[in-house]
Amino acid sequence: MIEMTPAFLWDMDGTLFDSKETHFISWQHALQMHGYTLDRQIYNANFGRNNRANVPLFLGFEPEPDLYDTIVETKECVFRQIAAESASLVPGVQSWLTTARNAHIPQVVASSAPMVNIETLLAEFGLISFFDHLISGEDMPAKPEPDIFLAAAQIVQRAPDHCWVIEDSLPGIMAAKNAGMRCIAVATSHPASELSMADVILADFTTPLAKVISLSD
Repeated sequence: MIEMTPAFLWDMDGTLFDSKETHFISWQHALQMHGYTLDRQIYNANFGRNNRANVPLFLGFEPEPDLYDTIVETKECVFRQIAAESASLVPGVQSWLTTARNAHIPQVVASSAPMVNIETLLAEFGLISFFDHLISGEDMPAKPEPDIFLAAAQIVQRAPDHCWVIEDSLPGIMAAKNAGMRCIAVATSHPASELSMADVILADFTTPLAKVISLSD
C-alpha cells in the first residue's frame, strides 16, 4: 500500500451535486408511467442507495426483471435529460476539488448511480478532470454495505484508514464506517441531526478543505 497521502472518495448525488429533487421527479415520472406512485417519505429515507435496493422499496414489492428494467431505464433517461438544468453544484465543491488536486490527493467518485449518469453529470459540469477514477455501485451490494468504498480504496492503493469518504446520506455514512474509513457528511439531502455518525458534518463545502481536515485531527 502507498500511504503518502490520503484519498478522497466522493459520493455524487447530494454530495457533488444537489440532485435529490431531480431524482425524485425522475422516479415519480417513471413510476407514474407504469401506474405506481412514489411515497416521498420512503424516497427520502432511501436516497443514496442503488436502484437494485430502491425499486422494490418504491413499488412495495419485488418486480419482475422486465418491469424493473423498464422503470429504471425510463427513470435514468429522464434524469439525464433534466439534470443539467435542474441539478446544481453544492456550494464550495469546486474549491475542494481544486485544493485536493493541487495537493496531489487521489480523488474517486464512488457513487451508487449508473456509470452513464456519473459520466454525464461530471461532463455537464466540467468536473471529470478532477478524478483519478470513477466507480459505479449499481451492481454492487447497496450502501450501507461497504463494497463500493473498499473497491475505491483498492484502486487508489490506500488502506481504509487513509481514506476520507464524502457523503450526504446515512446509508453512505454507514458504508464508510463499515469500511473502516473516516467520513465528512454534507447536510444537503438530510438534516445534520441524521448524520451524526460522520466524523465531520458540514452545511456545504464553503469552509476551506484544509481547515476541515485540521479540525478533525
